[in-house]
Amino acid sequence: MAIPTYEEIMLPLLKILSDGGIHKYKELEEKLKNVFNLTEEEVNSRRESGVKIFYNRIGWAATYLKKAGLIESPKRGEFKITEEGSRLLVEGVKHLDYKYLMKYDSFKEFKLHKEIIGPEGDKRKPEDNMTPFERISNAYDEIKGSLIDELLQKLKEVDPYKFEEIVLDLLIKMGYGGSKEEAKEMTQKTGDEGIDGIINEDKLGFDKIYIQAKRWKERFVGRPIIQTFAGALDGQGANKGIFITTSNFTNEAKEYVEKLPNKKIILIDGHKLAEYMIDFNVGVTVQEVYEIKRIDNDYFEE
Repeated sequence: MAIPTYEEIMLPLLKILSDGGIHKYKELEEKLKNVFNLTEEEVNSRRESGVKIFYNRIGWAATYLKKAGLIESPKRGEFKITEEGSRLLVEGVKHLDYKYLMKYDSFKEFKLHKEIIGPEGDKRKPEDNMTPFERISNAYDEIKGSLIDELLQKLKEVDPYKFEEIVLDLLIKMGYGGSKEEAKEMTQKTGDEGIDGIINEDKLGFDKIYIQAKRWKERFVGRPIIQTFAGALDGQGANKGIFITTSNFTNEAKEYVEKLPNKKIILIDGHKLAEYMIDFNVGVTVQEVYEIKRIDNDYFEE
């Protein structure tokens, strides 16, 4: 039997989770292997890059179901059905695919695909008007969006000390703090009065940046918290700070830092933190590389 597509996997995956328990990724792979009567060779079939095809498709099926609100992930690599997913099975849904999931606003928002109104008033999918390069770009954005979600979940699970180490690694990769040893020495000099660390702005140490890095449990970090951080900077005689969190900032907090007269505070929320980690290869690895080539006209000239 051919390896099933991610769409063919979605409904059987939802049915496996219908018992309401939490199932790990490896367990789902084993059960789905039996559902589709796959051989060991098919299960372990890989792309040229080394990625297991079946394993990867299970991942995308789970991601899409999660974005539609049919399943949830208490921890990375663990899944359980939601009330909406259970309701769907009770109603006797016969088939799940991309088109069906577009009924859910959360999935539409994730895909960021909106209908395009043509010159005659006809509605078409964006792909109908896209070049191959634009479709590749869209696919890249979708993969990156899913990776950002995974990174955020992982960041919220690590202990506070590991989170601070991740932030330190990122800032070094971005060009701050000199070597990791120097940066660690600087961050260990503080840790009170609302300051989690200090790092050199450049390798020569001309200026210092004060850091607060928090795995915030609340959804938003408000203005009072940022005001406290600004006050801590005053206590150090500092005028540059970075506040990094896995949460988001309220509009009031953002407006407050924009109006500060004598200091600069940069706010990095969870989404931006995950983007920076991807851009600077912190906590992520390259899975596949595609080269897009074109004719070299100069080569054919006399």
